[in-house]
Amino acid sequence: MTDITALNERIQRESAFTDLLLLEVGKTIVGQKTMVERLLLGLLCNGHILLEGVPGLAKTLAIKTLASAIRAKFQRIQFTPDLLPADLVGTMIYNQKNSEFTVRKGPIFANLILADEINRAPAKVQSALLEAMQERQITIGEETFGLEEPFLVLATQNPIEQEGTYPLPEAQVDRFMLKVKIGYPTREEEGLIMRQNIGGDVPAVKAVVDPSSILNARTVIRDVYMDEKIERYILDIVFATREPANFKLGKLAPLISYGGSPRATISLALASKAFAFIRRRGYVVPEDVRAVCHDVLRHRIAVTYEAEAENVTSEQIIDDILNTVEVP
Repeated sequence: MTDITALNERIQRESAFTDLLLLEVGKTIVGQKTMVERLLLGLLCNGHILLEGVPGLAKTLAIKTLASAIRAKFQRIQFTPDLLPADLVGTMIYNQKNSEFTVRKGPIFANLILADEINRAPAKVQSALLEAMQERQITIGEETFGLEEPFLVLATQNPIEQEGTYPLPEAQVDRFMLKVKIGYPTREEEGLIMRQNIGGDVPAVKAVVDPSSILNARTVIRDVYMDEKIERYILDIVFATREPANFKLGKLAPLISYGGSPRATISLALASKAFAFIRRRGYVVPEDVRAVCHDVLRHRIAVTYEAEAENVTSEQIIDDILNTVEVP
């Protein structure tokens, strides 16, 4: 039997740094609490994030600020149609003095990578990045180099421009643990953003956490207690995306082309544990699952042409599933 009280006390101690980290990032990033929390979730779960939002919503600033707050190396890579895989991972350079080839590492060798407008680069470049994400290593010539942990890729997509883009194939999108959609700030938040920037009083970010704390937290998160009822709830949600008729959701069957993969189940369970960890709890409750469900599943449910004709999105399908599947 798990001693929930002792586990809860341990998690409260181990997760104390998350409040400090969120507070430090919040000094620079006004609003966008959900985006910042999801960035932290990605770090804690060792998973990558696909971020979708119009330009100017502080996507670059958020990950740069987070990197500064955890003493991590940050690299921003602007994806363009003429980008080559070597521009990302590095290449072999011929040294005339020694008459031999030496390795020149690319910008992928960092802790936090911002892949800006990933859908602007051709498939070869996207594949090179996704291989690094999955394998956590890079091969240049005959040498293989491991990537330093923590390693998080934040890829952004601009939803308002589709000309000259190479949409990510569904199978590759599945490799991102979370897909986060960002909205505009509120009127009050935007007023504060305006005053900070025109007054030049944007506070400097201090390093408050070491990367070792993140790596330690990843181990601790595995110990967060998840009851069998919560496990069944997660399985019900994912299976409802594949077999909706079995969950009194027959109306969704013609709208779903295919549902979440086993990777979705793993990601939903792990993200729920990490969300409980951020909330300083040693156990998962159904609200944790529901809080991260949209971010884990929205890019893993493919809708049919019929759904598109009726303007039904994957988010509406997730809403229907959460409203119908029995909560433990």
